[in-house]
Amino acid sequence: MKDISTIYDQQSVTAMSKKIIIIPTYNEKENIEKIIRKVFSLEGDYHILIIDDGSPDGTAAIVKNLQEEFPDRLFIVERKGKLGLGTAYIAGFKWSLEHDYDYIFEMDADFSHNPDDLHKLYEACAEDGADLAIGSRYCNGISVVNWPIGRVIMSYYASTYVRTVLGMKIFDCTAGFKCYTKRVLQKIDLDNIQMNGYGFQIEMKYTTYKLGFKIKEVPIIFINRTEGTSKMSSGIFGEAFWGVIKMRFRTIKPRK
Repeated sequence: MKDISTIYDQQSVTAMSKKIIIIPTYNEKENIEKIIRKVFSLEGDYHILIIDDGSPDGTAAIVKNLQEEFPDRLFIVERKGKLGLGTAYIAGFKWSLEHDYDYIFEMDADFSHNPDDLHKLYEACAEDGADLAIGSRYCNGISVVNWPIGRVIMSYYASTYVRTVLGMKIFDCTAGFKCYTKRVLQKIDLDNIQMNGYGFQIEMKYTTYKLGFKIKEVPIIFINRTEGTSKMSSGIFGEAFWGVIKMRFRTIKPRK
């Protein structure tokens, strides 16, 4: 049992820690207000950074209206054009480091990642000592709801392929629900990350692994979006397939 001073120390650290969730968006008007309000209803004083790639459906306008209600917790970076998942997160990581956040999360806007699981990722880092916590669909069997069976098989065996080629002991290599500690992103040379689609998720995990940081998978249930349009394409998987082979032979060095 933890003594009372340890409990108070942990509560103090939790209260002081700055936590931000990066949510990339492109045409998410059906989901964006609901996901923002859900996150802000949770305990933990989470902040949100939206990276919007010029959504023509008015996603950014919805966010800016909500900023009037949440001026100190909701932020947005607007980019011109659909520049891709990887560059959106890189922009978000740099913004978060510049604003001195301690824990930086990745999460989708479409509720495929359950906001109630954010605390599991945070606890894996803040209490269990992980440098990167991954919301994993495959570390405890297959925990995916409402995906076509073909997509489940493709995703599951894609992670098996990545694990085999790169030697990482991670079950869900393409997962996009994650929490990084500040020290990880400070050490990664973000300007040297080369992949942009789902390959970006693999490259960030592999870079974290090669730099010697502690990675922990946290089981979650992934639920396919019910509103809005999926951004998946065959090109995303193609980039990941060939990129993994190239990645295997790259030298990864920390940022100086």
